[in-house]
Amino acid sequence: MNKKDINFVYFGTPEFSTIVLDELKSAGYTPSLIITAPDKPVGRKHIMTPPPVKVWANEHTIECWQPEHPRDIIDTLEQRNDELYIVASYGYIVSQKLLDIPKYGVLNVHTSLLPKYRGASPIESAILNGDTETGSTIMKMTLGMDEGPIITQSRFPLEPDITKPELFHMLARDGGKLLAGILPEYVNGMCTPIEQNHDEASYCGKIKKADGDITHDDDITRDRKYRAYYGWPGVFIMDEDIRLKITKARFENGNFIIERIIPAGKKEMDYSLYLKNKR
Repeated sequence: MNKKDINFVYFGTPEFSTIVLDELKSAGYTPSLIITAPDKPVGRKHIMTPPPVKVWANEHTIECWQPEHPRDIIDTLEQRNDELYIVASYGYIVSQKLLDIPKYGVLNVHTSLLPKYRGASPIESAILNGDTETGSTIMKMTLGMDEGPIITQSRFPLEPDITKPELFHMLARDGGKLLAGILPEYVNGMCTPIEQNHDEASYCGKIKKADGDITHDDDITRDRKYRAYYGWPGVFIMDEDIRLKITKARFENGNFIIERIIPAGKKEMDYSLYLKNKR
C-alpha cells in the first residue's frame, strides 16, 4: 500500500498533536479527518479558543470534528471507510466499540518506553526520576491504559539539565517520525505487535499545582522538579506564609541555587534582593 492509499483519522488536541501531524505531513501522510476537543474558554476574559489541532486542521483545509465525547460520533464513524485511526494526546478515553471500527486498528503515540510510565505524565516522570534514557512508543491501542502491544520504539539519551518544554518537543518530533516510518510496514502486515511485560509496568498520574511545592525537598529533588514542572505548574517555596514562585534557578556542584522569584502579590525580582530586604 502506498502513502496516498493510507486512509486514516487523526485524534489529537494540544500542541504535541500538531507536531506529530507536522511530521506525518512531511513524510507524505495527511489524515482524511481530524477529531479534536471542543473550543474552551481561556484566560480571565474566558475567550472561546480552539485547540491547537483545530487550528492546524483549518490551516491545512482538513475536515475537523469537535464532539463533546468520542462516543457521540461512533455511529457516524462506522459509516465511513477509514482503515486506520491514530491517537496522539487526544485527551479522552475511547471505547472498545470505537477501537473495533478501523480495519487496521488504532495506533497511539506515547512519550515513554512502555511499559514504563503508563498514564498522564510520562515526560515529567522521566525527569523527576533522573532517567538517563527515554524514547517514544508506537502502540496498538486496547481498552487498558497504555497496555496495548508495542509496534516499535525509539531510544535516546536524556540530558541531565533538560527541561520539560525541551523534552516535550523532542518527543513530539521523535514520535511523529517514528510513526511515519512504521506506517507502510504496519498497514502491509509486516509488523508483529509485541505484548508488553505487564509485570514491569509503572504508572504516573496527573500533575497538580501543589506538586510544585519544593520547600522541604533536598537540592537534587528541587532541581528535578524545577525542570520537570518548568512552565506549568512551576515550582515554589514557602517563606513562612509567603509563597515564592521560582522563575529562574540553576544546579551547580550539587546545589540548587535560586536566582529569580515572584513573591505572592508582587513583581518578579532577584532572590538575593528579596533576602536582603528581609533583613
